[in-house]
Parts: sequence; C-alpha cells; structure tokens
Amino acid sequence: MTKVVDRFLRYVKYNTASNEESITVPSTSGQLAFAETLAKELVDIGMQEVSVDKNGYVMAKLPSNIEKKVPVIGFIAHMDTSPDMNGENVKPKFVQEYKGGDIVLNKEKKIVLSSKEFPELNEYIGKTLIVTDGTTLLGADDKAGIAEIMAALQCILENPDIKHGTIMVAFTPDEEVGRGADHFDVRKFNADFAYTVDGGKIGELEYENFNAAGLKVVISGRNVHPGYAKDKMINSMLIAHEFMAFLPNSETPSKTDGYEGFYHLTQINGCVEETQLHYIIRDFDTCNYEKRKEFIKDIADKLNNKYGKDTVKIELKDQYRNMREVIEPIRHVVDLAYKAMEAVQVNPVVVPIRGGTDGARLSFMGLPTPNIFTGGENFHGRYEYIPTYAMEKAVDVIIKIVEFNV
Repeated sequence: MTKVVDRFLRYVKYNTASNEESITVPSTSGQLAFAETLAKELVDIGMQEVSVDKNGYVMAKLPSNIEKKVPVIGFIAHMDTSPDMNGENVKPKFVQEYKGGDIVLNKEKKIVLSSKEFPELNEYIGKTLIVTDGTTLLGADDKAGIAEIMAALQCILENPDIKHGTIMVAFTPDEEVGRGADHFDVRKFNADFAYTVDGGKIGELEYENFNAAGLKVVISGRNVHPGYAKDKMINSMLIAHEFMAFLPNSETPSKTDGYEGFYHLTQINGCVEETQLHYIIRDFDTCNYEKRKEFIKDIADKLNNKYGKDTVKIELKDQYRNMREVIEPIRHVVDLAYKAMEAVQVNPVVVPIRGGTDGARLSFMGLPTPNIFTGGENFHGRYEYIPTYAMEKAVDVIIKIVEFNV
C-alpha cells in the first residue's frame, strides 16, 4: 500500500461532514478534531510554523532549500465532506484490478455501482479502485486532496535533492457549505499563488468555475380545519409547488453540462403553515447569473401579488464568483500545472468546474488559486470511488509543480 493510499484510508475514518445550519466555525466539531490530527502529522513530517487557528484552519510552511528567489507556492484542500450524504462510519473497500462490469458495494442491501449508469468505470479496467460499502460517501472530496498534499510534502522532505522554493499548505473547513474561505488569512498564508487539490478525475485542470448563489425560500400559509377550509386555507406546500413550476425543467443539474447553468433544489421542508425550499443557483456567465437571480425575485413578486404581501420571502446570498477573470492575466500558473502533468505522463484536461472550490473566492481575495485533480469520481454520494493510481499521479504532479517553479 502506498503512503498516499494509507493516509487516505485513515483520513476517511474521520466524520467531518459540514452543517449548513450551524452558526459555529467550523460548522461541526469533527472538522476541528481532524484539524488537530493533521497539524500533528505536519509537525511529525518536519513542516514548520504549523498552526490551527480558532476557526479550524490548518497552515504550515516548508522553507526554501535554494538561494534563488522564486514565487511562494501554496497547496490547499478542505477537510469537510458534503452533508448531502452520511459521512459517519465510512468503510472503504478495494476493488483489485477492476475487470469491468458492475461492482457490488453492499450485497445485503443490494447496492450496486452500475457500469451502465456510470460508464466512465470502463476507463479504469485493470486499475485498483477504492469504493464505499454503499451506506456512506467515501470522502475523496477532499480527503484525497489532503492525503495527496501530505504525501507530496513527506516525499519532498525525505528527499532533500528535490529543489524547491518556499511552500505553504492549508487545510480549510466548511468548503462544502460555501464558507471555506470566510476566515482564510491570505496575509498569513503569504503565497504568490496556490492550487486547490480538489478536482475530479485524473488530469482535470480548472481555472474557471460557476458564479454561485444560495437561495432560501420561506412560504407562509394559513391552516384551518380542512372540512371548513373553503376560501380560508392557504396551503404553503401548494404555493411552493407553484414556485417550483416557474423554474424551467431543462435547467437542472441532471439536464445540463459544460457551460450551462442551473437551478438546483436541494431541500424541502413543509406543512400547511410554512414551507421552506433551499436552492443553489449556478452560471458561468456573469450576466446570465444576475438574470437568474432577478428571475427568482420576479417569481416571488408574482406569487405575493397573487396571495398577499410577504407570503413568499426569499433570501439570496452570493457564495463565490468565476475565478477566470483573476487567473487569466497570470495564465502562467495554469501553464505550470499543465507542464507538470505532461511531465509525469498525465494528460491535462482543462475544463470548467461545474461547482466551486475555496480557490474561487481566494482568487478574489488576492491569492490566485486554480484547481487540480484528486482522481475521484461520483463525489457526494454512495457511488463515490477513486482509483489508487490517480492519487499517486496527483502526488507526482504536486512534486513536479514544485520542481518546475525553481
């Protein structure tokens, strides 16, 4: 078992799911416990200036071993896993030398990773995969990124012949709920540019992402006995149905790809008296993104005109912006990663992120931060998996970026 795989298997045992409803930082205690573990490991491998701040941000420094002044590079990954799927009691399993076809994740519960539903599995025939037992997510997003950064640092520290400038590393909380950069101390990190190791399949290199907003819709109703409800009852769930019907069915995650944006309903809670809808809104184009938000406001206005003032209340919150406008003027940071991938026989695939990373916000905070692959597939669910060789290649890429920066 390689060092990066060994680290990954240990890290996924920590339940670090974030919580959107929490007001603490980090949003869950498991992240803070994991942060302390990572800080200790950074000290153990020889990193300097290791710290965990009150908000759970882990930072460390590896000083330059050369006399020449070169840019300070940072590597960043997030500690939390998505709250969309259970992240407790993760039981990773190996599929040795995958031979194709379906993978039975859980025989008892009849949970199967289908090669028909996930045809990209065929790209990994002959490779060793790490999968779930079907009852939890795996946590490769982004514990694979953490493991890969840690393994790369350990290799650099154990091999002083690898010449490098100053390297900074950070592990952040609450990325999955859009707060990963909220308390990130860019000045303390003090890097010229950085990379989040938070992408998907092997070779992915990303420097543009969605503009993103979170939406909460609160719909108020009026409950009376259904036998005497004529012209009196206002069923908030039915108004919620009207709200949802305004949104185009073709603009949902399952119907879009590439540069197409969407409205994504993530949660419904309701009764006659009150219903809450939670959405995320995404678009690469800034103009279209603003139009989507205006469209939401128009829907609320129409329903309020129909049912009465404040029947429908909305809370729209910008989460992050497309980092392309920041990265494009210093495209060499993307070219550096591209060259590093080619050098270790990884085919670079420059694609837009149909999501976001901490790097999106950090780029606008003065730290240009494109994103490189972890190797994982099917993040945030029971069908998540990662090929071990992709993790090993990610380690190679990180090391090569460091070397090429000298």
